[in-house]
Amino acid sequence: MKCLVPLVCLAGASVALAQAGERVSLPGFAIDRTEVTIAQFARFVAATTTTTRAEREGGGFEYLGGWQRRPGWTWRQPDGVPPASERLPAVHITFDEAQAYCRWAGGQLPTAAQWLSAAFTEQRAAPPAPWVAGRSYRWPTGDTPEGANTSDTDAWPRAAPAGATRAGVNGLYDMGANVWEWGADAQGQERRTLGGSWWYGPQQMAADAVAWKPADFYAVYIGFRCVYPVAAK
Repeated sequence: MKCLVPLVCLAGASVALAQAGERVSLPGFAIDRTEVTIAQFARFVAATTTTTRAEREGGGFEYLGGWQRRPGWTWRQPDGVPPASERLPAVHITFDEAQAYCRWAGGQLPTAAQWLSAAFTEQRAAPPAPWVAGRSYRWPTGDTPEGANTSDTDAWPRAAPAGATRAGVNGLYDMGANVWEWGADAQGQERRTLGGSWWYGPQQMAADAVAWKPADFYAVYIGFRCVYPVAAK
């Protein structure tokens, strides 16, 4: 089960955080090292005067025996209260809102092929131990799901700040769990979501886990990261 006393749990966890906004270059594209944070999304909102659907429609959703609207829950206050950190992932964001952010930042939402390649296959030329170049792993965290923020016992009762969990394949954070991430793949009016979240166990982190959600949906469990073109050498 999840830890229920955040300050006590975090006391035993690593407090070294990756820098939000960093990108990792892979063959053919670059990808955000972490999920897009509240602070990053705030800069986009300030520059574009965007108001999200969750803000306009009275709050985002949480699953409690069915989807329930939670008044006041938006990317600004994911759980309805001022966030403990602006490094928390931006959630309660629709697919179109996430795509608009990525385009503003010079990129786009990843296809499932891009996301899965980055999440499971080590592509750095000289990765640090224990990572092996060219190897595909069972989990985005490596040979085991340990280090991810799932529903199992860990330091985070809900979402973790960007870069607070263990770095995984390609030096990326939270490609498994923490929050679902929007992908560009379409199935009618639905869009692919990848990686699972803190609400689920590790099984949703696996490469063969396939999930789709309505493109206009927004919830406390869904965030995103972007991919970017890599300049030709």
